[in-house]
Amino acid sequence: MSTAPRLTALDALHRSLGATMTDFAGWDMPLRYGSERDEHNAVRTRAGLFDLSHMGEITVTGPEAAAFLNYALVGNIGTVAVGRARYTMICAEDGGILDDLIVYRLGDDEYMVVANAGNAQIVLDALTARAGGFDAAVRDDRDAYALLAVQGPESPAILAAVTDADLDGLKYYAGLPGTVAGVPALIARTGYTGEDGFELFVAPVHAEQLWKALTEAGASRGLIPCGLSCRDTLRLEAGMPLYGHELTTELTPFDAGLGRVVKFEKEGDFVGRKALEAAAERAATAPPRKLVGLIAEGRRVPRAGFSVVAAGGTGSEVVGEVTSGAPSPTLGKPIAIAYVDAAHATPGTAGIGVDIRGSHEPYEVVALPFYKRQK
Repeated sequence: MSTAPRLTALDALHRSLGATMTDFAGWDMPLRYGSERDEHNAVRTRAGLFDLSHMGEITVTGPEAAAFLNYALVGNIGTVAVGRARYTMICAEDGGILDDLIVYRLGDDEYMVVANAGNAQIVLDALTARAGGFDAAVRDDRDAYALLAVQGPESPAILAAVTDADLDGLKYYAGLPGTVAGVPALIARTGYTGEDGFELFVAPVHAEQLWKALTEAGASRGLIPCGLSCRDTLRLEAGMPLYGHELTTELTPFDAGLGRVVKFEKEGDFVGRKALEAAAERAATAPPRKLVGLIAEGRRVPRAGFSVVAAGGTGSEVVGEVTSGAPSPTLGKPIAIAYVDAAHATPGTAGIGVDIRGSHEPYEVVALPFYKRQK
């Protein structure tokens, strides 16, 4: 039996703007409003406005909230200062990645965990199950928030026009409570596009008012509404992983080249520690595959699941798999992220290609990210 997708508080507004909608992780979300390339380039050069209300917010409170999150997640959450945020992961006992997360410390004993839309229920269930024995409460706050994001080089000026919050003092991976266009908001600076930008967590009832105020404030600075399609090409250029593509339950953080998020030095045990210690040792001695960037020499676009091949004496052998691929508006060429055997993962490795429907298209191996903004 099919279930109708959930609607964000901005659904009617998106439709009034002519958005192409799509079912994404059980939500009806804007894929694009016009040209994906124009939306992508607006974020790179000016600013884009996103509705990200499909993300899953989970609040953790109580005297042992920090100790609980240290046990439940792989990061050292106890060292996060009030007003700061941390990128981390929640893993299964076998070390497999259940989701990648951002955790905001809102107060001494209050944290907000933000999960990917498709994994929000999994994360909520795992946190609830792991909370036993801790003086901490886990609360599902997915319906308490709408989430808007302003991304791009013009975003600080646009947001400054509608808030008196100290944006200059707001560091990357930090958040502070404030008022934006008369709306109470948690203002965060933790983007997913490779550009500077802000995320605004607000009550759903205020979402439309805030969207319209930001649209008006950004009109003279080239702000346009942006959908999930350009968000994907933006994060791909920035080499940022997407759950279900670069991150899965079959992979540990060390397999994904993100072992730095696992903090073995923190006090006490945590879920998956033993398996992750073994994964860390394997990665240090004989990494099976490494995550690399691929840039096309031709025009054909690779897609997730396509084989990466290497020319050999008797033809081609499969040496990896594409996890994400798309045309890059910034580079003007197709690009891909792929897991490749360590022997073929060095930037500049010759003879690498992608099998695109039986044709072995030549690709250059490069280090990630493809794009890095000028500070």
